[in-house]
Amino acid sequence: MSHKTPSPATHDCRLSLPEAAALVHDGQTLALGGNMLYRRPVAFVYELLRRPNPPRDLTLLAFTAAYAADLLVGAGCVRRTRTCYFGLEAFGFAPMFTQAANRGEIEVWEESEASIAFGLRATLAGVGFMPSTAWLGTDLLRLRPDVRTVRDPYSGQELVAFPAIRPDVAVIHALVADRHGNARLNKNLGIDPELALAATTVIITAERVVERLEADVHIPGPLVNAVVETPRGAQPSSCYPQYPIAGGELLRYVEMCAEGRFEAYLQGVLKRGAPTA
Repeated sequence: MSHKTPSPATHDCRLSLPEAAALVHDGQTLALGGNMLYRRPVAFVYELLRRPNPPRDLTLLAFTAAYAADLLVGAGCVRRTRTCYFGLEAFGFAPMFTQAANRGEIEVWEESEASIAFGLRATLAGVGFMPSTAWLGTDLLRLRPDVRTVRDPYSGQELVAFPAIRPDVAVIHALVADRHGNARLNKNLGIDPELALAATTVIITAERVVERLEADVHIPGPLVNAVVETPRGAQPSSCYPQYPIAGGELLRYVEMCAEGRFEAYLQGVLKRGAPTA
């Protein structure tokens, strides 16, 4: 069961993008929803970086991390990453993460699908860890000394005890939401429903906000603290079926980073937003 206190079902959760971005504070664990280059909360990350003092020392949690997460690393907001994958798929490495990791400027906590899933399940169950046979016989336990093993009290089998993961803030981009926080994500859910259950604060950015959403609800309103109408808020990642990946923009990002022009790129997109192609 989730540790969080649900919001009233009748609560109007609508906020502006700057108001929602102000809910993220220094030192928190920030979880970004979506998967790979699909349905990422890019406009929210832009707004975080527009703040006069963007948040610092964040732990960035994502099942997979891509463009939006790379911007946060490049801007110096991230102290630690927790993800199974950090990259831009066919567009190459995530340049700022690769640079920061190679220089030892950020902590990289090795994760797998299992460690993130079991960590979130432990939080949802209200316990400190979730046991599994995952990672046994691998070097991952040596890379993550905070993850311990336990003995099954019934069989005596050695198990890995994955510690609970409790995000402070989860930001999830939806196709549509209503003012009460009910949100529809389409069929590629990733781990977004689990993030919404586990996080203390849940922010939904949505392509559109309607008065009432009653069908195909993937994130129920009582879990949500803020809803922001954000058309094309996932670009340059995709938001199927509304729009595809803006591949040209991702190539431009990679090229400018390779030329040492990350700051110029960042200031450009913060002023105008990412182009559509």
